[in-house]
Amino acid sequence: MAEKKKKGATKKKTTKKKVTKKKAKEKAHLKEVEIEHYKTLLLNKRREILHNVTSIEMSALKQSRQEAAGDLSSMPLHMADIGSDTFEQEFALGLVESERGLLQEIDEALERVESRTYGICQATHVMIRKARLQAQPWAKYCVEYARKLEEESS
Repeated sequence: MAEKKKKGATKKKTTKKKVTKKKAKEKAHLKEVEIEHYKTLLLNKRREILHNVTSIEMSALKQSRQEAAGDLSSMPLHMADIGSDTFEQEFALGLVESERGLLQEIDEALERVESRTYGICQATHVMIRKARLQAQPWAKYCVEYARKLEEESS
């Protein structure tokens, strides 16, 4: 009979631990003030990227080689100069494409803010650590899952 009491007591403790863990998960959600902070970070980064994209596009696409170099003479261009200019233009367009991808991720993060799913890993459904959100507010995965994805792609 003493053994039955011990088993029953163990079950009660386990139940209490489960309830405590559940409450801990509920408390782990971001507070409204924190969500607003991350939303501000996202909006500021979005504004900065849009400015950068506009600047890069203007310099890469709207200026001729002579204007960009400040060369106002009408001397013919050398083939190497044309190649260098083409490379620089393609490099700039690659940067723009990368920045547009980041803009897409920021817009998705802002949508998660609105849908109240911001800060939750989209794969594991655990809370993303605040340090990660501070460093990369558009993060959609927790560090552990992001590492797993990176290892799989390598």
